[in-house]
Amino acid sequence: MTKQHSKRRINLVFTICVVNIGFAILCTVISDMFNFIWLRNYNALNILPYAIAAILAKNNKLNLARIIYLVTSAIGIAIISSFVGKNGSVEFVYMFNIGLPFIFFSFRRERIYVILFMLLPLILWILLFITDYNLISYKKLDPIIAKDFIYPISVSSAIFLVIFQLIYFLVINKKYFYRIENKKQEAIEASNAKSNFLSTMSHEIRTPLNAVIGLSHILGDNNPRKDQVQNIEALNYSGKILLNLLNNVLDFSKMQSTKIELDNIPTNLLSATKQIKKIHEANCLRKGIRMNLVIDEDIPMVWLDIVRFNQVINNLVTNAIKFTDEGSVTLRIQTQNKTSEKVTLLTEVIDTGIGIPKNKQKTIWEAFTQASSDTNRLYGGTGLGLPIVKSIVNAMGSDVKIESDLGKGSRFYFEIDLEIASKKELKNTQEKKTYNFKDKKVLLVEDNLINVMVGKQILEKHKFNVSVANDGATAVKMIKESFFDIVLMDIQMPIMDGYTATLEIRKFNKKIPILALSASVFMEVKDKIQDCGMNGFIFKPFNPDDLLNKIENTIFKSV
Repeated sequence: MTKQHSKRRINLVFTICVVNIGFAILCTVISDMFNFIWLRNYNALNILPYAIAAILAKNNKLNLARIIYLVTSAIGIAIISSFVGKNGSVEFVYMFNIGLPFIFFSFRRERIYVILFMLLPLILWILLFITDYNLISYKKLDPIIAKDFIYPISVSSAIFLVIFQLIYFLVINKKYFYRIENKKQEAIEASNAKSNFLSTMSHEIRTPLNAVIGLSHILGDNNPRKDQVQNIEALNYSGKILLNLLNNVLDFSKMQSTKIELDNIPTNLLSATKQIKKIHEANCLRKGIRMNLVIDEDIPMVWLDIVRFNQVINNLVTNAIKFTDEGSVTLRIQTQNKTSEKVTLLTEVIDTGIGIPKNKQKTIWEAFTQASSDTNRLYGGTGLGLPIVKSIVNAMGSDVKIESDLGKGSRFYFEIDLEIASKKELKNTQEKKTYNFKDKKVLLVEDNLINVMVGKQILEKHKFNVSVANDGATAVKMIKESFFDIVLMDIQMPIMDGYTATLEIRKFNKKIPILALSASVFMEVKDKIQDCGMNGFIFKPFNPDDLLNKIENTIFKSV
């Protein structure tokens, strides 16, 4: 099958072949003028291989065309130089021939041709000097004619051809960089479009999710009945798991290219993992399989990023349930080694499901890849769960491993070394912080009525005097007319967005603290928040304690 070459390279070879046909005709005429019959005949004969090379180039037989041209040209210059002698300086045309392979061939793909046809004219040029231009013939053109007539033609031809080469390089480089610039702009536009889409989707999903997490927190603070506590905790926990899933899908590329930052806190692992069984047990019951939770009772309090750890466990357990139709799914956490300061824990998720073929046990860790083409059709999923697991476990200083037999089930497991935390440290993290916001006035700028309801309840519970604006323009007007200790500013709103509203407020009030309530996790949003004059930001959905801590720090810092 004939290889398809670029039109640019085909046209280049064709054009240079035509130029050399003209050069061969000129040499034929000059040889005839000085009665060099043999040289005249040779130059006339040279027209044929150049014409053949031109025809081959136009018919996409570029390799043969280039070889014929380069060999004919290199040998032809050696023969003419040998007849004309040193005074004619015909060999200077070799400067053009030495550089020609670099534009005739691709250095990356056809390096051997570049080197070979660069060396050929160089060797012939050296041989001409070594043999005192007697390489082909001892009979020479009259030195005076060679010097006065042939020399200027040879030098001007060499200069013309080298300038042609340089101009050609400049033109193709300009076109090349122009294409790169266009590709760069297309990539930037595509990236911006993706970011805008993901930012919009992030906002649309996070807005109702903020209500789920906020309301579950409010319900938990309103003295629920004992039989309601577990359900409220499960609701809050499920909201946080969904939030973490959303964060990882939206920010997966960042997760792959940068180091994951862990937020280790004192954790009672036994207590923290009990929610996992409660969340997944319903799915197991629907499928008629068992959910087993086996955790050593003597695991001490440890320093652990429990959110990330639970994310790993949830991804593995969800996968196990998805691919298991009978039998059981088991989560087992055991102590392997223990000292006074550290403990090594072995975490396993074992199922009796369909298993994974040996030849697929490496590829399942790649993003958007699943064990077979039928997996997505039969079981669904994005193919992100296991890559996320691998990234997080690697960040914890370990590696997740797999043992699996087709039709018998799978075992995913990893060991992590954790520092032991004291009961006092755990107690400090679990203690409810008290806030003193009595008589503090806050303006909540938010267009979503459910988020307004949630925000007001959280703020009023802590003695805030809350006013509400449903768009940026109303917020600007209210701040002109009244005093507020702090402004909580949503970003995406009708009439006037949060950025514009903040810029307008800063024109007449430089001091009032403004915190952005942002449902976007993208860096460009953070940059815009800072550039428009806000004092900080809080991601939605937010943990109420995080919100109150941020408000407290911002208010008292500005005093």
